[in-house]
Amino acid sequence: MRISPLGWGTAVVAVLGLVAGRWLGWLEVAAVGAALAAVLVVSGLMVLGRSRFGVVVDLADRRVRVGERAVGRVEVRNAGRRRSLPARIELPVGSSVAELGVPGLAPGASHDELFAVPTSRRAVVVVGPVRSVRGDPFGLVRRSIRWTSPVELFVHPLTVGLSGSGSGVLRDLEGQSTRDLSDSDLSFHALRDYVAGDDRRYIHWRTTARRGSLMVKQFEDTRRTQTVIALATDPRDYADDDEFELAVSVVASLAVHTIREQRDIAVLAGPGALRVQTPPLLLDDCARLTQADGGAGAALLGRRVARETPDVSVAILVTGSAVDDATLRLGARHVPTGTRTVVVRCQRGAEVAVRTQGTLSMATAGALSDLPRMLRRVVA
Repeated sequence: MRISPLGWGTAVVAVLGLVAGRWLGWLEVAAVGAALAAVLVVSGLMVLGRSRFGVVVDLADRRVRVGERAVGRVEVRNAGRRRSLPARIELPVGSSVAELGVPGLAPGASHDELFAVPTSRRAVVVVGPVRSVRGDPFGLVRRSIRWTSPVELFVHPLTVGLSGSGSGVLRDLEGQSTRDLSDSDLSFHALRDYVAGDDRRYIHWRTTARRGSLMVKQFEDTRRTQTVIALATDPRDYADDDEFELAVSVVASLAVHTIREQRDIAVLAGPGALRVQTPPLLLDDCARLTQADGGAGAALLGRRVARETPDVSVAILVTGSAVDDATLRLGARHVPTGTRTVVVRCQRGAEVAVRTQGTLSMATAGALSDLPRMLRRVVA
């Protein structure tokens, strides 16, 4: 039970009226104090008792994209043995609260209410907990009972398909040989003399018979692409919030494409790395991303890539339009040597532009729909 500020004020006036009336002999003041005290007592009695409800919150889909319809249903059932009184239900949806009226219900009867959730912006919207509220007509006393736990609705960023567009940059490098030699791998390189301790499975018997001494196979190490996508979250890198939303959508599109192609990937954004086991988990984490003072800016992305993923083979650094070319090149300079690096500057309304020098490409995207065309130019 919670007493409102008006209720506390009423209580103070009632006490003062009773004390002053008794002390000074003012019957009128004492009567006012007694009347206010009676109102407080009646208000308290009105919120006593407990309804026995069973409440269920059901969301049609807990994952939607920006702009998609998101609806839910609240079912309130009378779990008591007596008919329930009409009640008021509060349903928090994000930062707002919806008030729902529940009529009197017979034992076992239920009442449904439908509600819609705004999905105009990428976010994680917390729905609930549902509370039943009892109060007096004067707003002096209020009592709320919690019936459910909060439920999260993920509003995923918009994404664009990249099938066939980014294969040149996000390709699988498995099977490309390096200069590192190994005694066990997939790519045969040469033969050498047997040394005590070598695995006898790799003895090349035909050459051994011809030369009269044991010869073993030697291999070249092979490697697989390690794609890393890093997002700048410093608000100083972006002209406005919409530009940051474009950057998040670019990151989500690239990452989802890479995951579906079953390539190794790491996505560095915010304080840690996003989950990349499945596209839904990645998009859930993308829905939580926010700009933060002190977040990694474009100048620090290369250092972060080198520190957290030293074996990277393809690095994509995504930032906003408020960063100049010198800062972008400085950030890319710290990416491990030999890494194919693409810096994507998101600038709403800008024309697609790509400049490539060696292993570094500087690209500009003005809209999410520009991403496939931008990647084709990077490849070319």
